[in-house]
Amino acid sequence: MQLKTNIAKRVYLFSDGNKEMVELLGGKGANLAEMSQLGLPVPNGFTITTEACTEYLEKQELSFELKEQIKEQVEVLEKLTRKKLNDLHHPLLVSVRSGARFSMPGMMDTVLNLGMNDKVVEGLAGMTDNVGFAYDCYRRFIQMFGDVVKGVDKNHFEAVLTQYKTQNEYREDSELTDKDWKEITHQFKQVYRSYLGEEFPQQPEEQLYGAVEAVFKSWNNSRAKLYRKMNGISDNLGTAVTIQEMVFGNTGDRSGTGVAFTRNPATGENGLFGEFLINAQGEDVVAGIRTPKEISELKNLMPDTYSQFVKIAEKLEKHYEDMQDIEFTIENGKLFILQTRNGKRTSKAAVAIVLDLAEEGVISKEEALMRLTPSMMDQLLHPSFLAAELAEHVPVLKGLPASPGSASGDVYFTAEAAKKAAESGAKTILLRNETSPEDIEGMIICEAIVTARGGMTSHAAVVARGMGTCCVVGCDQLVIDEQEKKAVIDGKDLKEGTTISVDGSTGKVYLGEITKDNQVAGSHALSKVIQWCKDLSNVRVKANAETAKEISASLELGGEGMGLVRTEHMFFGEERILEMRRMILAEDKQAKLKALAQLKKYQKEDFKTIFALAEGKPAIVRLLDPPLHEFLPTEKEVPSVAKELNILPKDLERLIKGLAENNPMLGHRGCRLAVTNPEIYEMQTEAIIEAAIEAEQETGIKMVPEIMIPLVSIEKELVVIKETLVRKIDTIFKRLNKQIPYLIGTMIETPRACLIADKIAEHVDFISFGTNDLTQLTYGFSRDDIGKFVQDYEQKEILATDPFQHIDVDGVGALLHEAIQKIKSTGKSVSIGICGEVGGDPESIRFLLNEGVDYFSCSPYRIPAALLTIAQQSIKKNS
Repeated sequence: MQLKTNIAKRVYLFSDGNKEMVELLGGKGANLAEMSQLGLPVPNGFTITTEACTEYLEKQELSFELKEQIKEQVEVLEKLTRKKLNDLHHPLLVSVRSGARFSMPGMMDTVLNLGMNDKVVEGLAGMTDNVGFAYDCYRRFIQMFGDVVKGVDKNHFEAVLTQYKTQNEYREDSELTDKDWKEITHQFKQVYRSYLGEEFPQQPEEQLYGAVEAVFKSWNNSRAKLYRKMNGISDNLGTAVTIQEMVFGNTGDRSGTGVAFTRNPATGENGLFGEFLINAQGEDVVAGIRTPKEISELKNLMPDTYSQFVKIAEKLEKHYEDMQDIEFTIENGKLFILQTRNGKRTSKAAVAIVLDLAEEGVISKEEALMRLTPSMMDQLLHPSFLAAELAEHVPVLKGLPASPGSASGDVYFTAEAAKKAAESGAKTILLRNETSPEDIEGMIICEAIVTARGGMTSHAAVVARGMGTCCVVGCDQLVIDEQEKKAVIDGKDLKEGTTISVDGSTGKVYLGEITKDNQVAGSHALSKVIQWCKDLSNVRVKANAETAKEISASLELGGEGMGLVRTEHMFFGEERILEMRRMILAEDKQAKLKALAQLKKYQKEDFKTIFALAEGKPAIVRLLDPPLHEFLPTEKEVPSVAKELNILPKDLERLIKGLAENNPMLGHRGCRLAVTNPEIYEMQTEAIIEAAIEAEQETGIKMVPEIMIPLVSIEKELVVIKETLVRKIDTIFKRLNKQIPYLIGTMIETPRACLIADKIAEHVDFISFGTNDLTQLTYGFSRDDIGKFVQDYEQKEILATDPFQHIDVDGVGALLHEAIQKIKSTGKSVSIGICGEVGGDPESIRFLLNEGVDYFSCSPYRIPAALLTIAQQSIKKNS
């Protein structure tokens, strides 16, 4: 149709679009257009573009030209449907829905049954011969329009309905008569009038423009903005709006509505998975107001409709080459498809689905990896409850296992209460009758979500799966009283603050706290993804690990050895800490060397274990880094420690006082210890080399120990210390008559070291950047205390993010860039790594890959996410 206006096209019929137009039509509009092109039973409609939204948000009004385009497409829609707005005999009713480029389930607003008024309701009642249905539609529209467009809290309307049902002793909506629905509609109009001081609008054109504006505005509501921040979605994209002919699932027992996935969104299992409600509208399913039936039951109730739906679902998955989330309505036995989109899924399901699709040849290995996210890799490693301890607990609730994982925490019944408790340090679990988008802030911070109502496609289930949060829904035996701050289970009160444990994999809820098993479970699917990632990139990921458990986990999760073995962690055993204190407090060299000899025995055994577990993979051992006072007893411990050391408490206090520092993070630590106490690093080096030699002899595997000198800021520091270590190693080789290759490197973690990185590089085999200290020294922020103010900085937009979690590109990133360029300018083959917190952060990894980093080192459980990030960057670079 030729537009009458001269401005750019801002409104598209479904027949004018396709799935490639997602940036303009949003996900919903593009997919509705695509399904229309495929000949599927999609109700007619049109889409207002995302560009129209951004223009509206800038001007805060619908332009005359846009209104004209909307009006023209309404006329086309009336011809296509043979219905008209405000018509008594063939009334056209429409839905007005948001549809952003990226799926944001429940975050923005929707208005259904638009076009209803005092005249149309009578016409619809006559046309359908169903007065109750017509007035049910009208009262729903009044409530949604009042809430979404005019800002009247929907609970004011719900209170009227609840009170009316109570007074008339109705338990279910289905018990209300035609007369009842008429009266409730009248009372809803009174609520609207009392809060707004005006009558409910009767002109469909006024209703439509108001609804479009409301949906545009909802792009910037608090929950939508928070959701975008959580998922890294830009605030500048805007939402499209779809205007679509209403079809009704609430006209009787041959009508219904539902949501279905082409595969199980919790496990990835191939097969139809979903739910439906008879005689209901679509919002009833996702809102969790009623507990729906499984989709398989539709086969018995409406076999032909079920068979048609199965074929459509298969066609859509094949067409989109991904698991689909499909919304449908059945009106008097006729099936309509209202929406399809790539379905939200748990991490376990995401991995299973892409592996299946890749192995079926539907998508490539590279495409499979690009469909995963680093957060999915993290979520796959969720702990479960210890089996033995779980067996001792009896579940008090059983619901539907909506999102896997295990969690313990204190019960709260509102998002606000849960958020407040979490801010005070409590672990919280949100218990609700059902959740809504307004609960998003509470849902984000809680350990688990439990709802009394709703099914596997309810709001709580979908959002929890997307966040990777443990969730159980549809606990019918749970009665929640928000006002009294309690829940009732089998006649027993569960008060706010009570600790419970939730198993999202089984749907069971227990009283009290149950210990979680943090051991990584072997996963064939995860292992395959890890291997695919490693096949596509030569950038290695190592682990920050020194215990046998951590090392084993890191190797299982794809780690290529240890990029950081922190030796200070090895001195805190009961016997070891005593010898460490003996060494630190020794008043003569003989006593110090005696204590060091004992410490060497402990260190050597530790290093042998590490090298054996590494099986020839790199193991970079950082020599002692923290200041010595960290190993000294507290004031309370002084008497007992003095007795063990056979000295007077007052003498111990004097020695401790002498070692105290005003600013220990900038004080006597790192390589400075080796300048003043060279025998400490000599002892550690001797333990490392001897352990490597013995491990090689015992295992037959070639060992190449790597020794890291921390906190270098001055070239001469490094030269002096390295010379001392090399002399010690040569002495060991002569004494044992055995030589092995070894590497000596350093950790750059001060701004000055970055600026002289070329000079440092001349003396080492590898350089690892310690971004935690580098960030601390660049900003002047204490990494231990930043939590006290970083939230204020983020809220006031002084900082975009915590610089200890994500690389500060402009400051710390600039120093890293300068240092790496200087290192490379030497022409020397020096391996460059990252071993600070950002070594496992996907956002930081993307930046650092472009800077030419050779390897990353992070905690074992962040390795899969790091590997996926590196592989995805490699795929993008080569595409």
